[in-house]
Amino acid sequence: MPTKKPPRSLPLLPLRDVVLFPHMVSQLFVGRERSIAALDAAMSGGKEVMLAAQRSAKVNDPNPDEVYEVGTIGLVRELLRLQDGTVKVLVEGKRRARTRLFQQEEPYFLVEVEELAEIEAGDLEALATMRTLHDTFEQYVKLNKKVPPEAMTSVASIEEPSHLADVIAASLSTLKLADRQDLLETERADRRLEKLFKVLTAEIEILQVEKKIRSRVKKQMERTQKEYYLNEQMQAIQKELGGERDDNRNELVEFGELARTKKLSKEARDRVNRELRKLKQMHPTSAEAAVVRHYLDWVLAMPWGARTEEQSLLAEAERILDEDHHGLVKIKERVLEHLAVQVLTREVSGPVLCLVGPPGVGKTSLAKSIARATARKYVRIALGGVRDEAEIRGHRRTYIGAMPGKIVQSLKKAGTDNPLILLDEIDKMSSDFRGDPASALLEVLDPEQNDAFNDHYLDLDYDLSGVMFVTTANSMSDIPPPLLDRMELIHLSGYTELEKLHIASKYLVPRQRAAAGLGNVDVSISNGAVRAILHHYTRESGVRTLEREIGGVCRKIARQVVKDGGAQGPIAVGAQDIPRYLGVPKYRPGRAEEVDEVGMTNGLSVTSVGGELLPAEVAVLPGKGKLILTGKLGDVMQESAQAAMSYVRSRGAALGLDAEFHTKIDVHVHFPEGGIPKDGPSAGITMATALVSALTKREVRRDVAMTGEITLRGRVLAIGGLKEKLLAAHRAGVTTVVLPKENKKDLADVPRRVLEALRLVLVEHVDDVLREALCLDDPDALLPPAREVTVYEHGEIVEPPSRPPTAAPRGGARGGLGSPAPQR
Repeated sequence: MPTKKPPRSLPLLPLRDVVLFPHMVSQLFVGRERSIAALDAAMSGGKEVMLAAQRSAKVNDPNPDEVYEVGTIGLVRELLRLQDGTVKVLVEGKRRARTRLFQQEEPYFLVEVEELAEIEAGDLEALATMRTLHDTFEQYVKLNKKVPPEAMTSVASIEEPSHLADVIAASLSTLKLADRQDLLETERADRRLEKLFKVLTAEIEILQVEKKIRSRVKKQMERTQKEYYLNEQMQAIQKELGGERDDNRNELVEFGELARTKKLSKEARDRVNRELRKLKQMHPTSAEAAVVRHYLDWVLAMPWGARTEEQSLLAEAERILDEDHHGLVKIKERVLEHLAVQVLTREVSGPVLCLVGPPGVGKTSLAKSIARATARKYVRIALGGVRDEAEIRGHRRTYIGAMPGKIVQSLKKAGTDNPLILLDEIDKMSSDFRGDPASALLEVLDPEQNDAFNDHYLDLDYDLSGVMFVTTANSMSDIPPPLLDRMELIHLSGYTELEKLHIASKYLVPRQRAAAGLGNVDVSISNGAVRAILHHYTRESGVRTLEREIGGVCRKIARQVVKDGGAQGPIAVGAQDIPRYLGVPKYRPGRAEEVDEVGMTNGLSVTSVGGELLPAEVAVLPGKGKLILTGKLGDVMQESAQAAMSYVRSRGAALGLDAEFHTKIDVHVHFPEGGIPKDGPSAGITMATALVSALTKREVRRDVAMTGEITLRGRVLAIGGLKEKLLAAHRAGVTTVVLPKENKKDLADVPRRVLEALRLVLVEHVDDVLREALCLDDPDALLPPAREVTVYEHGEIVEPPSRPPTAAPRGGARGGLGSPAPQR
């Protein structure tokens, strides 16, 4: 009986999915801090460490209960620290041991271990078991190619039962962790040998089944190859005997006929002939033959020079455009110019047209009209949400299920080389790891390159120079600059109320009456009813929602007609009837305030649906000088508010404010409808005016709206979207609009009717904005001398500029700007 050694303390290294047996040398990569600390402690001592497996490999930081008690005392042979912080260690298992006590857990596990004595069996029994295990292990090595033959040689020289069991157990890589741990915990050598014999026997049975399966699969493959060879021989015999052609031969003849009749390019003809020769040599049912047939289908289905005769009469094209769309004079002129150049040069020339505007203004329908006016086939490609370059260029034929891109598919669908292809929502594309479709469109939309467009699937140069490309977008900012540079922008801004009334009466009402089956019913929807829908049920620059609501009215009327058994007489829909058909109004019209307010100023903004009135509110509160900005403002707008506040502080003395006023108050600037993001610098003078009004307790005229960027010196800089902003002011009932003088050039794009309805004041400095907007009895006494401003009234410049009408003041105390305001 072996003597029992006293317990001793050793560092513990928990192992994941590894059980180290005695006499086993293993290389480990250690990365956990606690485990590295245990190795360092072992190296500083006798280089011995307790190696025990974790119960679960998923636990990164195990506690004592999650580590098996029985493990192996190992000797650290080599230790190497790697650059990534991990440690590469070579350990050799020495003796079995059991953990009796965890003496410490930080910075590493220090445990009290007790070595387990090896209990050997009788000589004859052990010898018989060892011989049986030798033979079984030799059979296992022959079947399992993953175990090197040298393992059998090393096992053959072992004479001790315990040593033999440990070496064979270490060689069984397919053994589960629990089974390996069970072998390690078995103290009697003869029991371990028996368990190993059972495990090896089960593994041999599994390996024999796997061998049978491999053999069966190999025979099946040989049979398939034999069938293919015999089929090829049969085809050769049929060809020699002149037998009847099968379906595959008929398909080959059809492909060959198409190749002869199509006006293929030299490159395409050579490719088709080469693919046909390959197809003739393939088995009809092979996967490669299906790929080749699919490719030939696509190549021979392309138009290859087939063209439609284009419209050459500009008068007819103009008639079609006027018939389909009301207004849009500048856009129609640009389209007709484009067509005129085409007629003279007999080819598509110039940049690609890009129609930019808010939803519902008629971009897509205008592209259809252009196709009708030029007698071209119309094909639409929706690019919204496209994020894969292969959608444009196609997939390479090496991929399963490969297809050409949308450009090639559109040409096949049109059946001609000169269709009009609408690239709809080009600003809605995105990119990811699969590529950038916007970059793929650069070649498509460049007239200098698209005469040799190469789709990845066809892998042939195809001439796109005859295609007329028209694109649409809601916003230019989302289009990549290189792509934007290849297109000519045509802006479609929102319609005026008068234009919407005309469109509704001429197009929308008749179309919705017909859609609701009211063609034979005397139904009339008055302009007042349409105006009520515009004000209370729509908020858009276009007419899409307007048409939807008119359709709702028509459907309600149709239901009533069916319910009454037919129309009882003429049905007239007025403004007062709209709530009955459409329910409670959805929107409050963006109207100016009914009274002059302190700290309340009307600004103007541009959104994706057109121009909007953007009121700004300022409240002055006791505080310590904080500027609070709310209303979901973007970075640029917040910086503009800070610039406006800095300007007001710099002019505090002139405005009658205390020199330290800003240290005693908090100023809160708020833009209503806080759920809608707002950004841009054009609200600078709006915020400056509201700040001056709130700080000086002076009212702002309710009939004045303004837009303009502010500088720290009080200059008013130009802004964008002037047309949309003036349309919004006109809709809101504002009578005076203050805007930067630099935007004078943009007034040419504003409808004449809007210019005649508004009084426009073009300024260069914020002092002139305050002079126009604030309710002042004597502006000249309180503000610096007026600078040169330009005033438009009824669409004409007024000389000399007229003064703003005096607004009746409200009661209440006033402060700042020199003197109190009179009472009312």
